[in-house]
Amino acid sequence: MSEPIQLTGIAWDHSRALPPLVATAQRYEETHPGVRIHWKKRTLDEFGHAPIDQLATQFDLIVIDHPWSGFCFEKNLVHDLKTLAPAAVLDDLAAHSVGPSFQSYLYQEKLLALPIDAATPAPSWRPDLLEEAGADVPQTWDEAVALAKRGLAVIPAFNADLFLHLVMLIKALGAEAFADHQCIAPRDILQQAVEMLAELTAPMSREIFTMNPIQVAERMTTTDDFAWNAFAYTYNNYARPGFAAKQLRFGNLISLVSGGPRLRSVLGGTGIAISKSCKNPQAALNYAAYTASGHTQRTIYVQAGGQPSHLAAWDDAFADSLCGGFFSGTRLTQQEAIVRPRYSGYVALQTEGGIALQQHLRDGQSLASTLDQLDSLYRASRQRGSQEHQDN
Repeated sequence: MSEPIQLTGIAWDHSRALPPLVATAQRYEETHPGVRIHWKKRTLDEFGHAPIDQLATQFDLIVIDHPWSGFCFEKNLVHDLKTLAPAAVLDDLAAHSVGPSFQSYLYQEKLLALPIDAATPAPSWRPDLLEEAGADVPQTWDEAVALAKRGLAVIPAFNADLFLHLVMLIKALGAEAFADHQCIAPRDILQQAVEMLAELTAPMSREIFTMNPIQVAERMTTTDDFAWNAFAYTYNNYARPGFAAKQLRFGNLISLVSGGPRLRSVLGGTGIAISKSCKNPQAALNYAAYTASGHTQRTIYVQAGGQPSHLAAWDDAFADSLCGGFFSGTRLTQQEAIVRPRYSGYVALQTEGGIALQQHLRDGQSLASTLDQLDSLYRASRQRGSQEHQDN
């Protein structure tokens, strides 16, 4: 008997991430006896920012998010799945991925990954605590600020999250962030967005600047410290009965003003990329396509704790019930999410820009200095990659 094909993969460390991949790998191995798939995990921060070039030499399958596109193709780290995957697979994912989940991985006519997971910042809350406080779920920016002043609201303000909140507000104020290679946005819009973040976060505990979305969700479900989270990358697990001590409910984003359009948050989620170092790219692709398929996504994947990107799961009443109404509650926000830049030098800007915002919002650095620093960091990020990979 020939030796089985061995595939290794790297995901991130959460019940939304690793268990569904282990479950799909287990089932795939049972139906494909000649393949063995081994998944490892890393922290959420490492997932977003650790150098992909190192992982690409160690793993066959890389769970990745779309901002890495330019860097990966510039460095020739991953296969272009547009040429590797069958047309039927690509057509299905293009037509049946929620929001821009599939399109976000298309960069300069190449496909970075097959989408398997969908997320974007959306509100979450503890219905019991809001009822106890006599408060409604906020629907506008002013209502959100008012709830923050009562000590009931929170947002994750870890550096990268804070920067992406800024991008969301720039969009809400009518500008397209990163359209100009010299400034993140027109100065008046950038300033207004920073001032809005200051208004919302000023009443909140300084603790928020150390908290990512997972830490916020854990805090909200293990203590009664916060009743409402204005926007954070979603983790449907916390809406599932029995997953956490206290259950969260998720919904769509607020509007700046009553009757106005909702905020549009910045797309997250993940896909499976295949490294150029993979010795069996076709076997890796077959498994990735199995995991991304509608049948797997609405059954094994979601049942094992995943947050699928395929509409087969988002449309499935059982999946929605299993996840405490998460899919129906956040669907409009997911569909309306905006895609991050994917130029080669972008990813580090999320950390650098977030640190600059923290220095203003938490530490008192002047607004003018912060705006200058944000644009300076942005211009430097544009210099990190080749000119051929500067498309957004």
